[in-house]
Amino acid sequence: MELSVVVPTYNEGRNPCLVADALKTVFEDRDFEVIFVDDSNDSESVSILHELEATCDFVRVEHRTDAKGLGTAVVRGFELAQGELIAVMDADMQHPPAVLLDMLVHMRQGYDIVVPSRFVPGGDDGGLSSFRKFVSWTARILGQLALKRVRAVSDPTSGFFMMRCSVIQGVKLRPIGWKILMEVLVRGHYDRIVEIPYRFQSRVAGQSNMSIQEQWNYIKHLIKLVSESPEDRRAYLFAGVGVSGVLINMLIYTMMVHLHTELWIASVLSGSLAMVSNFVLNDRLTWHDSRNGALLKRFTKYAMTSLVGIGINAGVLAVLAYKLHVDYLAANASGIVVAMVWNFYVNSFWTWSTRRRQVSVTVSAVALERSNA
Repeated sequence: MELSVVVPTYNEGRNPCLVADALKTVFEDRDFEVIFVDDSNDSESVSILHELEATCDFVRVEHRTDAKGLGTAVVRGFELAQGELIAVMDADMQHPPAVLLDMLVHMRQGYDIVVPSRFVPGGDDGGLSSFRKFVSWTARILGQLALKRVRAVSDPTSGFFMMRCSVIQGVKLRPIGWKILMEVLVRGHYDRIVEIPYRFQSRVAGQSNMSIQEQWNYIKHLIKLVSESPEDRRAYLFAGVGVSGVLINMLIYTMMVHLHTELWIASVLSGSLAMVSNFVLNDRLTWHDSRNGALLKRFTKYAMTSLVGIGINAGVLAVLAYKLHVDYLAANASGIVVAMVWNFYVNSFWTWSTRRRQVSVTVSAVALERSNA
């Protein structure tokens, strides 16, 4: 089977019937299945789903009574899916079923994940109220700031996407709440993503499941993803270690300046002591899983990188303090920030040699032309 479409439902009434009819029209004689994973406590909604399963040979229904949540419902759908490709969409018809055909075309071109986006040229999120647009914008920004692997995707909080089953093969998905795409983007195995424009539709029937509890679940999900993503956790740990180094640096620097030491000498000495402290903490915390080779070798690389960083710090300080007459504390703080960026990237690629997967994210020009046609 080529395609499985996973649709989570909760008290959707007859919406699943509309989805099934639309998908039957879109795919005609293609080999596909639709899996409704249902958490409804409304007996009428449950009855409608079972009647739909009995009359449509491409429909499968799993009604859950002991588990709740859109994210876990989708994961259960992944487990049940028999297709080589898996699509996820909502049951409220806000995700146009016809877009699945365009997604399928791009999957056949070799992409690992296709994400219909409201925020690329040709897309539109007009199906949301102003308040929902603000909430959606806030969620996207928070996710993109917190997680590196979602930054290049314009609509990472979408519930509408298609992927190869290999993307999640061997991956333990642990979503909290409803943002399953972010879970896949952070934990999945993939190299190529394409975004295609689509127009988000107004809800046909029923009510939105968005609530304060779901927003809180989203925050908890972000925190969990950061804490369990080595790449993102490393950046935050390095920043924390850097803050401790800044405190040590600034304390010693201030003391030496008050003892009438030359500014450049105070900067070099305070930076050197902060460097030793930072190495110990980074080796034990930030890159604890990448400690290859002897400790002395790692320290030598770190010291060489940091010495260049100290030079950068001193150079920025000299320009700001001596040439631009910026306050000496502000000048040193500016130099520290520039040096920290240098130190993180060089140490990642050299001192501890962490390997990073390069993900290519593109926007489909073909889909854009179709959307404008």
